[in-house]
Amino acid sequence: MNQDTVLRARVKLLSGNQRVLRGPDALWVYRALTQVNPAVYGSKLAYVLVEASRSHGLRELPGARRALLEGAVAVAGALDAANPFRAKVIAKALRALREEPTAS
Repeated sequence: MNQDTVLRARVKLLSGNQRVLRGPDALWVYRALTQVNPAVYGSKLAYVLVEASRSHGLRELPGARRALLEGAVAVAGALDAANPFRAKVIAKALRALREEPTAS
């Protein structure tokens, strides 16, 4: 992982002054930081992946929405079983995935 990217992600996270960063930068920030510390940032990455799948820009792209949700399930599933947010983010991602229409 590029250390400059990690540093920019940390600065962006700290400047957000939120419990969970939201908006257009959230995905790249949590993707970068999850590579460095998955125990801390993995649940937040899974959360923002689910939120991103609900974006109006993806309304006509069911494959992209499904990919984000499957990514959220994978990230959450990779968290340590002792992680207090693991069950919650897996449930949220699976629920959103079940609600996703299947491709026809």
